[in-house]
Order: sequence, then structure tokens, then C-alpha cells
Amino acid sequence: MIITGMYHRAVLLNESIEGLNIIDGGTYVDATYGGGGHSNAILEKLKGGRLIAFDQDKDAFENMGSDSRLELIHSNFRFIQEQLAEKGITQVDGVLADLGISSHQIDTPERGFATRFDAPLDMRMDNETIRTAADIVNTYSVAKLQSMFSVYGEITNAANLARQIEKARTAKHIRTTADLIEAIKGCTPPQTAHKYLAQVFQSLRIELNEEVEVLKDLLRHSETVIKKGGRLVIISYHSLEDRLVKNYMRSGNFEGIPQKNMYGHDLRPFEPVTKKPLAPNEEEIASNSRARSAKLRIAERI
Repeated sequence: MIITGMYHRAVLLNESIEGLNIIDGGTYVDATYGGGGHSNAILEKLKGGRLIAFDQDKDAFENMGSDSRLELIHSNFRFIQEQLAEKGITQVDGVLADLGISSHQIDTPERGFATRFDAPLDMRMDNETIRTAADIVNTYSVAKLQSMFSVYGEITNAANLARQIEKARTAKHIRTTADLIEAIKGCTPPQTAHKYLAQVFQSLRIELNEEVEVLKDLLRHSETVIKKGGRLVIISYHSLEDRLVKNYMRSGNFEGIPQKNMYGHDLRPFEPVTKKPLAPNEEEIASNSRARSAKLRIAERI
């Protein structure tokens, strides 16, 4: 059994659980089970009821407790609606999603998520899928690489980075994290190398795991599966994710464009509970540096 606290430390735990506004006998979804931190906290506050948790990484199943109210589904949360329907559940009282990569995934060298290990360039959230990050860096066109690094990593020299990768892979197949770091060292700023490489790896991870489209699917389905008065609670870790969450909670679309009916009333499925995102306090950041970039938004189904 993996010790939950070592697998992943739940971020903004108290704030997110309070945001769910848990009611006795309710049905809730933890879309990102991970180490079970948020799920355990939900179960502590939930009297009776039911908790359905999702995780596409089978390693997370090592953390599952024996609470009869909990059911853990091996699936990406983009399939939340159909997976709940298979359980005879059409609507729930709240959905929580912590979009961050788990500490376990980062700290397991062979998963290939971290720059500090020389390991296969993998980065699969679900290690039963076939394509890896190595496939992306070795097969994408220069234009597609440039777009990926620019959009998902906000890398200013994305064009040069893409060309460096093309040049390196022509001479040698890029197989490992060390291969990639070596291939792009000519365009890596020495003073900010750690941050730059983190942006490169983040871009690959988002692209490989289709994280933007997956989040969009979750937001769309949340409109259907959450009851009126139920809560949607999402913790994000980079501006692209947070912008999508903010826009959908405010306007019901990803562009953030208000839609109104013929009477001038807003057409949107949610009412934001938090006008601005909640962030970890200094104490939490000091004890868990990976919480630094977290932003929590809460909305209520109307």
C-alpha cells in the first residue's frame, strides 16, 4: 500500500472541501483521485451518500481505502457523464477536480515527467496508452512543435526551440529526457534553465495527454451532471487552464463571451461563488512548494 501523504499532498484541501458545500446523503465526484487526499476529506464530511472517484493512472488504485461509500473508476474524467450513467447516476451534488500532476508521477523517474531524472521520455498520465512524449518530439512538424510550445508553454523562442529539436532528431532519435535537454541546450537560457525546461516539459505533457480538450469535456459535462444548487470546484495550475475554467463558470463558454436571452438575462449554467480564484497561503506554499501556482475556482449550478 502506498502511503497517501507520500503519493500526493492535496492542495487547497480545506478551501476546496468547503467549496463543495457537502450535504448529508449527497452524491459527489472526485474527478482526480490521485493519493485520495480530497476524497478522504469529502468522506469525512459526508454523512451517508456516495463518492465516485476517477483516475486514469492505475497507480492511484494502490491508495484506495475500504469505505463502502467510495467507488474508484479507472477512466479519464472526460468520460464522467457516460461513466456515471453506467452506474445509474444521472446527476450529482458536486464535482471536484484537482488538475495538477501528482507528486508520485513527478517523483517516479520512469514516468518521464521530471527534468531531474534521465529516463524514457514518456509523460503518459495513463500508462496503458501507446503514444509517448518521445513520439511527439520525433514526429511533429516544426510548425506544430512551435505552436505547441508557444500555446502550452508560453515559450517566447518557440520557433528556435522547434528548429533545434528538428536538427537534433535528424542526427539521433530523441528517446530520453536527457536526450531532449541536450538537444535544446542551445536555446535554453542559462539563467532561467530550470523554468524554461519546466515549460518545455509542461507543453509536451499537455499535448500528449490532451489536457486542454479533456478539461473542456469535463466542463461541458458538468453542466449536465451537476444538480441545480450543486457545486463545481476546480483547482488549476497554469493560466491556460484557469482561463478556460473562469470563462466557463462566468459565461458558459470558453471564450468568455456573455450570452443573453431575448429578455436580456444571462444564459449560463453556473454562478461563480468566487469572483477571484483562491490561492494557497504562505504556510501551505512553505510546506508544499508545488502548490505555489494553484488557483481554486468555485461555481454553483443555477
